[in-house]
Amino acid sequence: MLREYWRHRSSLVESVSREILHMQKSLEQMNLQLHKAISDITGVTGMKIIRAIVAGERSAIVLAGMREAGVKKSEDEIRKALSGFYREEHLFTLKQALDLYDILHAKIRECDQKIHECLRSFEGKSDLESYEPKSPKSSRRKNQPHFDLGRELYRITGVDLTAIEGIESLTAQMVISEVGFDLSRFPTEEQFTSWLKLCPENRITGGKVRRRGTQKSQNRLANALRIAAQSLHSSKSALGAFYRRIRARHGASKAITATARKLACLIYRMLRYGMEYVSQGQQEYEQRYQEQQRQALKRRAAALGYELVCLQTGEVS
Repeated sequence: MLREYWRHRSSLVESVSREILHMQKSLEQMNLQLHKAISDITGVTGMKIIRAIVAGERSAIVLAGMREAGVKKSEDEIRKALSGFYREEHLFTLKQALDLYDILHAKIRECDQKIHECLRSFEGKSDLESYEPKSPKSSRRKNQPHFDLGRELYRITGVDLTAIEGIESLTAQMVISEVGFDLSRFPTEEQFTSWLKLCPENRITGGKVRRRGTQKSQNRLANALRIAAQSLHSSKSALGAFYRRIRARHGASKAITATARKLACLIYRMLRYGMEYVSQGQQEYEQRYQEQQRQALKRRAAALGYELVCLQTGEVS
């Protein structure tokens, strides 16, 4: 039941994205370059201007005066971007897209209510006294459910998946809706990542590896983990450092898959064994990696009958 609700909600969110593109296209056809004046046309300023245009406002000065304080562009720059030609057919398509946008958001709100009711029907594994939200002061972002999803998931699972860098409440919900709360049907994390198609696929013929790669998959959870991994490209965490190291050696595509697999392993351990995630900083990760490299060089040198000597201190290791 939860899976169907969540998949339906995801399809509604995709439909909202299409209507946003339709609104932007209608504006561009009228030479209203609103997307160049503000970064997001569905923000507070953008929606005020679009609704005013649909309501019949044509003065660029009046429309530019709806600018909110947080917008970087000045009113004069917004006014220049709104100097276009209002044609009836494009105004009609803009109004249609705006109406559908509002209807879809109303349907998403209804879907959120059903999801919340479904989540509340599950028995809790932990109290909420120890729950600390990832971003306690941040307001609700776009496409976020209309209730505290992270808090509800923590009550049900007993672990905070959003403590992992790159994992937001929406991704955590995707995990629960696709695989559930009990991962015992996957005896090991290797089998879990194999089901997600995030592990290497070595095609062996005659005892030799003829081809290496990753299996293609349309798994919703695997795609969500890849998006989460990609968001770590500038993270100062250990996961971010891991992503950048793999990207430098093998490229972005393999780095995304490798980091997504690491995220899947962390999620598996937390849900299967109730382990708490302990964040590791970038500096600590790099020091640990350098130590591992040093130990590996030491073993290789010993196998060849050599010893490692530090050039700076002269110390033999």
